[in-house]
Amino acid sequence: MKTKIWIALIALYIVWGSTYLGIKVAIETIPPFFHAAVRFFISGVILLAWQRGVGNEMPTRKQWISTAIIGNLLLLGGNGLVSWAEQFIPSSIAALIIASVPLFLVILEALRPGGVKPSWQAIVGLIIGFVGIFILVGPAEISGSESKLDTFGVIALLAACLLWALGSTYSKSADLPKASLVTTGAQMLMGSVGLLIVSLFTGELNGWNPAEVSSRSLIGLVYLITIGSIVGFGSYIWLLQNAPISLVATYAYVNPIVAVILGYFLGNEALEPRIWLATAIIIGAVMFINSKNKPQVKKEAQEVQAINK
Repeated sequence: MKTKIWIALIALYIVWGSTYLGIKVAIETIPPFFHAAVRFFISGVILLAWQRGVGNEMPTRKQWISTAIIGNLLLLGGNGLVSWAEQFIPSSIAALIIASVPLFLVILEALRPGGVKPSWQAIVGLIIGFVGIFILVGPAEISGSESKLDTFGVIALLAACLLWALGSTYSKSADLPKASLVTTGAQMLMGSVGLLIVSLFTGELNGWNPAEVSSRSLIGLVYLITIGSIVGFGSYIWLLQNAPISLVATYAYVNPIVAVILGYFLGNEALEPRIWLATAIIIGAVMFINSKNKPQVKKEAQEVQAINK
C-alpha cells in the first residue's frame, strides 16, 4: 500500500504541477476563457456520468444553485483568470502567485461570521507570505527582476486567488451533494457555462478560426481534460481515502516547484534568483500557517485544489 500511495502522490505532484504549462500551451491558439469552458464542460460531463453510473445521487435543485455559485467563483473567477493571465505572465510565476491562496483563505476565514480568527503565528505567516509575493511581482528596482511583469496579468492572478478563496469559504456552509466527485463534476459543469458566457461577452471568439488551432494547443487541451482534471483529481480523491491528510496536503507546496521547473525546461521561461527566493518564502509561509493550524489542514487540502486543476 505504501508503494501505491507514493506512486499516486508523485503522480499528483507532476500532473497538477504541469497543468500551468498545459494551460500556457493550450491558449497559444485557443482563446483562454473558451478553452477553460470546453475543458470543464467535458470533464464535468465525464465525472457526472461516471458517478451516476455507480449509483451516486445527482444534485438537487438547491445543490445545483450552490454548485453554480461555487463553480463560477472557483473555475470562472479562479481558473478562468489564471488562463487569461497566462497570455502575459509566465506559467511558473502564475503557479507561485496561486500558491498564496491559503493566505487569502486565512484572511477570509477571519472575516467570516463565526470564522476562526488567526493566531499570532498565522499573522506572521501572512506577512511573510505577502512579502514573498511582493518580491515576485514588485517593481524591478526592488525585486531585482530583469524583466517587468504585466500589471494587469498580476492583478488578474491576485483576483483569482481572492475569488478562489471566496468560493472555498462559501462552500463551508453551502448545501452540496454527499459524493465529492458529484460536487466536483457539478461545479465543473456550472463553471463551464459561466466561462462560455464570459468568452462570448468579451468577444474573444471574434475572428477566431477553429481551423487554425495548432496540434500543440489541442494536445494541451486534451491533456488538461484527461490527465489534469480526471486522472489528477481521481488520484487526489484516492489519496484522501488511503493516505494521511498531512501527506496529501504537501501537493500544495510541491506543485509550484514542479511548475517552475517545467516552465524553465519545457516552456523556455526565465528562472531568476528572485523566483527561487519568492518560492521559498511563499511556500514556507503556507507551510508555517498550516503547521500552526492543524485542524484546518484537511479542509484546506480539499479547498486549495490549485486553481489549475
